[in-house]
Amino acid sequence: MTKPASPPGKQASSSPGLSRRAMVQVSTAIAAAPLVGCATEPTGGTVGAASAGVEPAPVMLRMTMQVNGQAYPLTIDGRTSLLDALRENMNLKGSKKGCDHGQCGACTVLVDGRRINSCLTLAVMHEGQAITTIEGLSKGDALHPMQAAFIKYDGFQCGYCTPGQICSSVGMLAEVKAGMPSHVTQNLQGAAPTLTDDEIRERMSGNICRCSAYPNIVAAIRDVSGAAA
Repeated sequence: MTKPASPPGKQASSSPGLSRRAMVQVSTAIAAAPLVGCATEPTGGTVGAASAGVEPAPVMLRMTMQVNGQAYPLTIDGRTSLLDALRENMNLKGSKKGCDHGQCGACTVLVDGRRINSCLTLAVMHEGQAITTIEGLSKGDALHPMQAAFIKYDGFQCGYCTPGQICSSVGMLAEVKAGMPSHVTQNLQGAAPTLTDDEIRERMSGNICRCSAYPNIVAAIRDVSGAAA
């Protein structure tokens, strides 16, 4: 018996009795099947806990942090950032959480004298290192020279970024003293780079001030560094 031709505008089905719409539905179901089969936990366990929306228990670690010359015994989740450990576990609220992506510099602290964004590193990575926050720069009622300069030159408005700005500027001056060049350093053969306003701006470019107090911040840093205007 000869198979009848397909109606105009339609193709003959590759399977007798299976419409084009049915073919699309079956193909979609087959394509989605491997995705369902892959829904397993990273540890190789069943999907019961994951599918029920239950998070695995955090891994709690015991450690001791050295912050501002004081020892802080902690038991924290191993995923805790240094910033969150400072603020939530040690109640040191001076370091601010701005972007939480390492883009604004509000969380800058000093680790063994080097400035870092504390939101981008885990607390457990810094056990045994000397951490200095804005609270640790002053000696009792005696302000650090950089803190005093920021007040003298009005290097802040809302003040939210100020702790990170001050810690970053202290770390930056240490880098200059060590002879570390920046992107705008002209003479790479000299001892310590000349700290011009352009140098200061470049080296502080990772710290954002949304109030735009930049000219006053530069003036404060220049005063502490002893650089000429």
